[in-house]
Amino acid sequence: MCDEPVDAGMSVNDPRGPSVDSRTADRKAKVTERLAHRACNTRKGAVKVVIAWPDRLHVVEPAPLITVAERLERKGGRELVARCPSRTDAQETADWLVDRFSRLVPGLPVTASVDPGGGQFLVALVAGRR
Repeated sequence: MCDEPVDAGMSVNDPRGPSVDSRTADRKAKVTERLAHRACNTRKGAVKVVIAWPDRLHVVEPAPLITVAERLERKGGRELVARCPSRTDAQETADWLVDRFSRLVPGLPVTASVDPGGGQFLVALVAGRR
């Protein structure tokens, strides 16, 4: 959730220790579990999880990444996730998204596309089903 590595060997009583996270409270959802820091996972229970987009990226109307991850994992396909003012900004955003999703949804093959449209560049994620 915080994008920092989790040490599975740490004590589960330590705030930075491992905790099982399913990314959703919906028990009917078919979401693979993964490790998260205990403190991050506990905090998630009190508020809706939001993965922040880095300030260095120039994006307009960025999509909520947890929602995108859940949809791509469930259905596969293509999701438009951001608009950028230049091709360079869009490519940097696409590269960050592919890297971020490799950790957010391990095992789900995700690629990004950058397409011109309306004087801006659209960034989309494309995922196959497992």
